[in-house]
This record gives sequence, structure tokens and C-alpha cells, in this order.
Amino acid sequence: MTAKHRRLSPGATAILLAFLTTGCTGGPADQPDLGKVTGTVRLDGSPLADAYLRFQPESGRPSTAKTDDSGVYELDYTYKVKGAKVGPHTVRIWTFETGDDPDTGKLTILAKERVPVSYNAETTLREDVAPGDQVIDFDLDASLGKIIQRPPSWQ
Repeated sequence: MTAKHRRLSPGATAILLAFLTTGCTGGPADQPDLGKVTGTVRLDGSPLADAYLRFQPESGRPSTAKTDDSGVYELDYTYKVKGAKVGPHTVRIWTFETGDDPDTGKLTILAKERVPVSYNAETTLREDVAPGDQVIDFDLDASLGKIIQRPPSWQ
């Protein structure tokens, strides 16, 4: 049994090549102006490790990050592009994480929430992202509101 090969026309090849080089997120033509955002998250004065951040603009794609052991983060617009859309954002910060238990395979809590709802589900955090590089730090107060152990519905 032999395979039959078909050649693409030059036009089809050009379209396929354009699609493959821009990827599913599109190329620079549809990417908004971005600002590079880094910073540190602290909870009651101490660095908050393994916290998730979500910067949601008024319209368009959100940017996300996870803090390192020192509470430092850098926003990602896509997995290949750093930054956040220029303009106002609603910011949410949380630590709750679920995943599969390696022993049972069942969904379980991997990390408990340590951040009050006033910074995530009922956030009051607003930040403006400017063009260029900037540092936006967050000093969170654990006494500001209740802490709820549930997955955020806005992820």
C-alpha cells in the first residue's frame, strides 16, 4: 500500500506559513500596547510566596503571574510575551490551588487560601499600567476581610 502525496499550491503554502508563524494569538498587528510590570507581594509585611496575580483590563486579555519564594512577580501577557495591556486594571491576588492527588487521582486542595476576599473574589485593587517598565508592589493586610477556601470563579 502506498501513500499518495499532494502538493500545496503556492498560495495555500503562503497562507499556511503565515498562520504557523503568527500562532493562534495573532501577530503584532492585534497585540495592544503593553507595559512590563514587576513587583513584590507582601502579606502583613512578609513576602507572599506562591501567590497568583491576575491583572484584568476593562476589555481584552488579562495578564497573570505567580510569585516566587521572595514574593516577586513578573506579569505575562501570553506564555511568550511579558507585560500587561496599557490602561486601568482590576487586580486579584490569591493562593488557593487545587489539583489531582497523586495517590488517589481525586481533586484535592494543594494550597490553602491565605489572602482575604477583599483582594480576590471581592477585590478593591485597581492599578494603571503605563507604557514601559514599572514596579507595582502590593502590601496586603490579612485582617481586611474573611478568607474563603474555594477556587476563584474568575480564573
